[in-house]
Amino acid sequence: MFIQNYIKEKILRIAQQSKAASRRLSNLSTKIKNDSLQFMADILEERSGFILDANSKDIQQARENGLSSAFIDRLTLNNTRIMEMSKGLRDVAVLPDPVGEVVRMWRRPNGLQIGKIRTPIGVIGIIYESRPNVTVDAAALCIKSGNAVILRGGSEAINSNIAIANLLSDAGKTRGLPDNSIQLIDVIEREAVLEMLKLDTCIDLIIPRGGHSLIRTVVKNSTIPVIKHDKGLCHVYIDSEADLEMGERIAFNAKVQRPSVCNAMETLLVHKDIARRFLPPMIKKFKEAKVEIRGCSKTKAIVTDIENATDEDWDAEYLDLILSIKIVDGIDEAIEHITRHGSMLSEAIFRGDCNHELQERLEIFKRSGRSFCFCQCLYKVYGWWSVWSRSRNGYKYTEAPLQRTNGTGGVDINQIYYFWRWTDKGINYAHRNHGGNI
Repeated sequence: MFIQNYIKEKILRIAQQSKAASRRLSNLSTKIKNDSLQFMADILEERSGFILDANSKDIQQARENGLSSAFIDRLTLNNTRIMEMSKGLRDVAVLPDPVGEVVRMWRRPNGLQIGKIRTPIGVIGIIYESRPNVTVDAAALCIKSGNAVILRGGSEAINSNIAIANLLSDAGKTRGLPDNSIQLIDVIEREAVLEMLKLDTCIDLIIPRGGHSLIRTVVKNSTIPVIKHDKGLCHVYIDSEADLEMGERIAFNAKVQRPSVCNAMETLLVHKDIARRFLPPMIKKFKEAKVEIRGCSKTKAIVTDIENATDEDWDAEYLDLILSIKIVDGIDEAIEHITRHGSMLSEAIFRGDCNHELQERLEIFKRSGRSFCFCQCLYKVYGWWSVWSRSRNGYKYTEAPLQRTNGTGGVDINQIYYFWRWTDKGINYAHRNHGGNI
């Protein structure tokens, strides 16, 4: 009982402190926010040894607990990843400040002028699991958008998260951020999350990032509005018109570059007309990178020394060096497979051109009622139509695919704010004509 009361009181105190900070943070100048983010980046680089020492404790504990290699990869920091975290902070610092932007203005027939203006939400609680870099990208996006943030990472990364959050908080205060703009809940007990989810008078929004169990717990217990995500089951389709050498590079990057994150490719779809030319060297390259291949019956007829793919594999988010491969008749079957099994987080189609027929098919897909982010990796002789399938990550915008009512895709600083606020003309009109009641 004593521990439960202690946790309850501590979480409440953190939430109240964040609420007080949010009121000052919402009116903070762009310069102070940007200077704070830049200084945070400097501090992460200067104190990288301190961060790595803390992270090594988490890694050692994870190994002693027998956690998977994919899990340990998500948990692990190194100098390269710390530099990426620092770069992310600097990238956010140079983005336009969304706070105060007038999105739309219109006038009612009675003369009342109404406007949509971007304003901060207030306090955002972010609950996440094993990736300590989330501590940085979540804090960066919240600060830039004028929101105070309460971070609650997984117990497996507790030492890393404490080290990073303390450095960010202290650096921000040095450059003018209000006290408690960035706070981390360092209580590893599950009760801390449950108490956090009850504090709807202090916390304005909850964003969970993690597995299905975490998402279900948050949605079931929260009295606070939740933006939740789906799993990141992503596909790459290589069409018969594709440059096969470039297609091989795209597919290899999509699976191997960082297999433990949610925008990694889990299923490779290949047009039947190129399968015999494309798959043997592609699978050989994957195997050299220690990727376990599970193929459909048509794939096994071409490359025999792979595992059989089951129906469950098409719905599996491996987050590991495991890949399912399916041969399809064409782009229509590929799109049908993606629609049925994918999360629409980062789906890629690769072919040689972007003709009118393909554009029409993609537009139909976009209007089919499934919100998604679709990377059209369509190669032309003069360059790229778009981007690599793994170009979406936390500092550009978070890579969590959202629930369909909100649309799917990333959340960036332009999504974490309130929209509505009356313009001065609207308020003056209300006072003049309705006694101050809008």
